Amino acid sequence: MTIISLLLLASLLPHLTFTAHVNVGIVNGTEAKPHSRPYMVSLQKDNRQHKCGGFLISDRFVMTAAHCRKKNETLTAVIGAHDLTKSEGSVRIGVSPTTSIQTLKDHTLQNDIMLLRLEKEVEQNEIVKIISIPTQEGDIKPDSVCSVAGWGRLSLKGKKSKRLMEADVKIMNNTECKNKWKKKYSASEMMCVYGHGGSCSGDSGGPLVCGDTAVGVTSFGGGKECNSRERPEVYTKISAYLPWIHSIIANVK
Repeated sequence: MTIISLLLLASLLPHLTFTAHVNVGIVNGTEAKPHSRPYMVSLQKDNRQHKCGGFLISDRFVMTAAHCRKKNETLTAVIGAHDLTKSEGSVRIGVSPTTSIQTLKDHTLQNDIMLLRLEKEVEQNEIVKIISIPTQEGDIKPDSVCSVAGWGRLSLKGKKSKRLMEADVKIMNNTECKNKWKKKYSASEMMCVYGHGGSCSGDSGGPLVCGDTAVGVTSFGGGKECNSRERPEVYTKISAYLPWIHSIIANVK
């Protein structure tokens, strides 16, 4: 009887874990399969302290949010990591002082996108790979299922995760997002998502991925709650900056 009870409990555990959602993930997410997102980058400062996410778009450039780096701040890009407490074959590369930033406008978060030039080229392998970005400007269809990932906080005031977490999200209609954020939202440069899980503090700069393409950069959200439908997470729309991105990358020898 005891064996039967244990077997029954074991069969129920995956479902219990799924429905509970207690401090799991980015916010209400799950741990990513190790190295299943080989483009992910942890941007770190000081004593290997995770600050922001980022993602590899070429062998020399990491894309992230412009607000992730203060002027003259020294950052290191950790590429190919899953658990930030272990090396697991990941590489640490310094970020060049020469950084290309699409300047933030006034006190808004418009143009919250930045390209970080690495001090040396990245060698791609099974756990380090580039992710594609859009080839032309355009919007993603509302309600499309996409995903976000990062090492950010598990709740608004909770601890940052040492392991890469992920969550599925859906693209929000531009009109609804504009109604939520008013003047802070620019439909031509931004996009919103909604869902049970989402980004939180420390996930800034990470990618919004639809299919196998990074379409957005994690930018900002509500100050009182992570992943709130009333204050949905906002992402910088990568396709709005394609000419600028290509000009920066093309000028690097």
